[in-house]
Amino acid sequence: MDVYKDRKTSDIIIKKINDIAIGLGNQKICHVCGTHEHAITHYGIRAILPKNIEVVSGPGCPVCVTTQGEIEAAVKVAEQGAIVTTFGDMIRVPSKRSLSDAKASGLDVRIVYSINDSINLAINNPNKKIVHFAIGFETTCPTTAVAVLNSPDNFYVLSAHRVVPPAMDLLLSSGKINLAGFLDPGHVSTIIGTQPYENISNKFKVPQVICGFEPNDILMGIYMLLKQIHEKRAEVENEYVRGVRVEGNVKAQKLIEKVFEPCNIRWRGFPIIEESGLSLKKEFSNKDAYKEFDIEIEDI
Repeated sequence: MDVYKDRKTSDIIIKKINDIAIGLGNQKICHVCGTHEHAITHYGIRAILPKNIEVVSGPGCPVCVTTQGEIEAAVKVAEQGAIVTTFGDMIRVPSKRSLSDAKASGLDVRIVYSINDSINLAINNPNKKIVHFAIGFETTCPTTAVAVLNSPDNFYVLSAHRVVPPAMDLLLSSGKINLAGFLDPGHVSTIIGTQPYENISNKFKVPQVICGFEPNDILMGIYMLLKQIHEKRAEVENEYVRGVRVEGNVKAQKLIEKVFEPCNIRWRGFPIIEESGLSLKKEFSNKDAYKEFDIEIEDI
């Protein structure tokens, strides 16, 4: 893994970026992954890019785009006596009532490290209803699907899952943002592969590069994007070949398709994005916390 952080390799890629950026004019590149933003900021990548190359943040992480209405739904579930579990980064997200506020008021809200912890909680508390507030993009959907298929009767899911490509489509369809290309998310791409992005490149003639999360991954992804722009190409390329296959993870995709169906959903900071959410299919309504607790997502 040293090559992905090696300074000499970085210098070579940076020189290539500088050389190809000459004469391209101002180019705005968008990433759509919170982990990419962390790496870009941590390693100071923006500071070493040519002045005409700008990297902007897209929709962000699944925690950031979870709406107040969904958080309020989780609080209302807890008010009905259920134990609500979620991940630590979700607990303090600002809302009408954050999950942290709910916990401080005496409601049973617990932080778990994985959905398996929630299932074990359900097994050990057969007389209590356990509801997992399931957030995440395509990366975490398969584990939720497995939980739905292999959990006790007192375990439920409050789905706030989303998928990435429709949000990318919205950004370009709006016509308000002039983007030269996308750095596609590595984690999501390990599940969905390259095909879902190809529709976007074909529709909008925008280049894309799937890249990893080390500094040289990101620098190489930027160079590959600039090379496409220079050559007037609009393709989906894969820098993250050590983690992403063209077909993605087929087994994980089948799990998602078995348990979930697309739904229209609002993202925090965005309007409703068609078919960008995932709700449980009717045959799994016995696991759907929205139905079990008769709760809808408010437009807050």
